[in-house]
Amino acid sequence: GFRGFPRRAGQAMPREVVCLQVGQCGNQIGIEFWKQLCREHGISTEGYLEDFAGEGTDDRKDVFFYQADDGHYIPRALLMDLEPGVVKNRLQKSAHRNLFNPENVFSAQSGAGNNWAKGFRSGEQYEEELMDRIQREADNSDSLEGFIFSHSIAGGTGSGMGSFLLESMNDNFPKKLIQTYSVFPDQTQSDVVVQPYNSMLTLKRLTLNADSVVVLDNAALSSIAENRLRIATPTIDQVNQIVSTVMAASTTTLRYPGYMNNDLVGLVASLIPTPRCHFLMTGYTPIVLQHDKEAARSDHIQKTSVLEVMRRLLQQKNIMVSASTKQGCYVSILNIIQGEVDPTQVHKALQRIRERRLVQFIPWGPAGIQVALSRKSPYIDTPHKVNGMMLANHTCMAELFKGTLAQFETIIKRNAYLHQFRPEHPMFEDGNAEFDSCREVVTSLIDEYKSAETPQYTEWGMAGASAAQPDPRAPVRTSSTLAMEAVAESRGGGGGGGGRGASSGSARGAKWTVRPTSSAPTTSPMRSLEARPVPDASSPRSSKSSAAWENAYFAPLDPAATCRRRFIPREGPGSGPRLTGQNWQK
Repeated sequence: GFRGFPRRAGQAMPREVVCLQVGQCGNQIGIEFWKQLCREHGISTEGYLEDFAGEGTDDRKDVFFYQADDGHYIPRALLMDLEPGVVKNRLQKSAHRNLFNPENVFSAQSGAGNNWAKGFRSGEQYEEELMDRIQREADNSDSLEGFIFSHSIAGGTGSGMGSFLLESMNDNFPKKLIQTYSVFPDQTQSDVVVQPYNSMLTLKRLTLNADSVVVLDNAALSSIAENRLRIATPTIDQVNQIVSTVMAASTTTLRYPGYMNNDLVGLVASLIPTPRCHFLMTGYTPIVLQHDKEAARSDHIQKTSVLEVMRRLLQQKNIMVSASTKQGCYVSILNIIQGEVDPTQVHKALQRIRERRLVQFIPWGPAGIQVALSRKSPYIDTPHKVNGMMLANHTCMAELFKGTLAQFETIIKRNAYLHQFRPEHPMFEDGNAEFDSCREVVTSLIDEYKSAETPQYTEWGMAGASAAQPDPRAPVRTSSTLAMEAVAESRGGGGGGGGRGASSGSARGAKWTVRPTSSAPTTSPMRSLEARPVPDASSPRSSKSSAAWENAYFAPLDPAATCRRRFIPREGPGSGPRLTGQNWQK
């Protein structure tokens, strides 16, 4: 449809993005990401522009950097970990030790011990300090668009404290987009016995609290390093360079703007049909590791063209998710093509792909590959004329979630290792209610992705919609809600959380009730039970109408519409939902 008249790149206001790096894995891939951005923008390890990088370059450094008083560039990044191994010790030994703002580096000494509950509890302990730093960085932006999160879902800090930060940021920044780069563990091998618990607990928060999740599968990343780059035993740094290349390529249209896809919201809006189906896979070709000539030679593509790059992006060997794309269908595809490309070549490539039927799309929505053209950095010499990066939403993600769920069921049925969680947080003290909630959310997510393969997806979840539903205003007290109330009481009623208000998923001064999202007739595929806070008189949000807040829920959506998952409360039973956020409109 019509998107308005194009604006010149120099006239558009920059939309800043703040990067949050949580845990050891998140900081390792985050530091490599900033190294890549410095190379592409001609910024030295000290933050100053190189002699060959002039001030008149038509790029947007201020999307990810800001300038200090002396003129050097500082990343809009916060480095957070519960142990000093990466963010302090390793960073101090690197050449980029003076690049980051020291006030944005947070590390504790306790560690999380690969325990989600301990990481979550540590997040609550350091909440005020962490949120103050995030708020300061957000206030330093003229027009903040959102946040990019990098973390792992299998460990303790990236999963536990990362989950807590996701919930807190939904409360503090309800209108800002949250995109995560989440590293999923190799399901065939693991050094952490509680990895299935950590993964399930984090997967629930990613489903409910993130706008877009870019899935990076460790098994697929290792396979690409071994088979595509011919590295016999890839190191962690080499795998992280692959991830940083993908992260940098996915933001290239933000940093080298054209007439379209100039902001993060516009980039992901068309990829996500319904709020929960927001897990994206990536592909990149040709892959070249910087400063690694041997690896560059091993990626043996002799000639690149638009058709060849787009064809390779659809091949399983170049996709960074281990689930097979031969099963299921694509919901949406966005290809970012870098290099000097004639638009007629793009049209010819799309026509050839359509003729060969290389892609199978969903039967209930539009079928087509979106293409965004982007310039390459003038400061990096690459051996190939054309590079391509794919962001895609595919129903095979359900297979990845099924593997995580199967591993979880194997150990939960024996109550194995639960003694490591129960002493760490009140939500685990009384039964397995939290794990049951995670199972319900993930199972619903799998069912929705599988249903998206059928023409009846628009009616998915409507069975029993006319059946009698429990009163949505009636409080339902379960073991998990009792644990949440216990936390609230221990913090002194409604005064916890530094007066920030109650956030979804944590008990900071709120009374909780379980309420069906389908409290009104709807064609929405979202029909799971979710906990919603209903503030009491002492709540910081009591200035709003209590009846209005009690009506807050995930309102019905048209599954074919692209929209944001969060809504403001309804003011009356017939007023309908109103979207928040920018550019996420029906």
